[in-house]
Amino acid sequence: MWEKLTLTTEWDKTFPKSEQVNHRKVTFHNRYGITLAADLYEPKNAQGKLPAIAVCGPFGAVKEQASGLYAQTMAEYGFLTIAFDPSFTGESSGEPRYMASPDINTEDFQAAVDFLSVQENVDCEKIGIIGICGWGGMALNTAALDTRIKATVASTMYDMSRVNANGYFDSEDSSDARYKKKKALNAQRTEEYKSGEYVRAGGVVDPLPDDAPFFVKDYYDYYKTDRGYHKRSLNSNDGWNTTGCMSFMNMPILRYSNEIRSAVLILHGENAHSCYFGRDAYKDMIKDNPYSDNKELMLIPDAVHTDLYDRSDIIPFDKMAQFFKANM
Repeated sequence: MWEKLTLTTEWDKTFPKSEQVNHRKVTFHNRYGITLAADLYEPKNAQGKLPAIAVCGPFGAVKEQASGLYAQTMAEYGFLTIAFDPSFTGESSGEPRYMASPDINTEDFQAAVDFLSVQENVDCEKIGIIGICGWGGMALNTAALDTRIKATVASTMYDMSRVNANGYFDSEDSSDARYKKKKALNAQRTEEYKSGEYVRAGGVVDPLPDDAPFFVKDYYDYYKTDRGYHKRSLNSNDGWNTTGCMSFMNMPILRYSNEIRSAVLILHGENAHSCYFGRDAYKDMIKDNPYSDNKELMLIPDAVHTDLYDRSDIIPFDKMAQFFKANM
């Protein structure tokens, strides 16, 4: 019934393999019939039922990049973890390729919880999720919907609805600016329907212009260099489809974040260009929320956005492990 995937067997991650954990490839499906590919990490010599964590992100990355590093590291702390590719990307199925959806991508996280809930060596009452970058916002959206999730970490998060509707730093937050973007995107839809082909929007700009803003340089340093480049990563290569993210413009993903009862930890670099997403998401999440005592915003001094992708000397893994153990 479910599509069978042919997955890469060799270790092709952007980070070294840990000798403290076992690793294998797994697949699971979401309720739209899309088969998702994941890397499963479990502590060596683990016994009994383990607490489990599903990890995804950044937006436009693959599981061989930051999410895999997070998953492998959390397995070293004693959790069974999976890092998965979202629908339409990486080794996961879904046609057409390189599309994003606030609904389907939230469902991807819920499907990961489905999978973890039925594993014989997982304690189904102790499941958490980690979302990185744009998947940090998705993780909060999922936590507002899925009561099985006991704890959520949103790391260096983006609110993908806000950035698509308002532009970076809310610089295009007007009905005229949104209308202009929507008009261009819908004209693109017509052309693509005529041609029968989707046009890619381009990943991180390459070559890097001398006058590029810092956050573009920050992304280039991760996605376009040996530090983080991966051949299946959208951001490392040709990006999303041009029309791939347009539904985020009028589908706010964080509408009910202040109804989240489970524990949430938002991590952000103090100097990250995206820090306003984390600060505002935290403020909105605790506003009028009677379950605010288990919510926390942690700012990492001097850190920029991509520092929380792969800088193990900066990412507070100890703090995350304590958070999950205390709340699951």
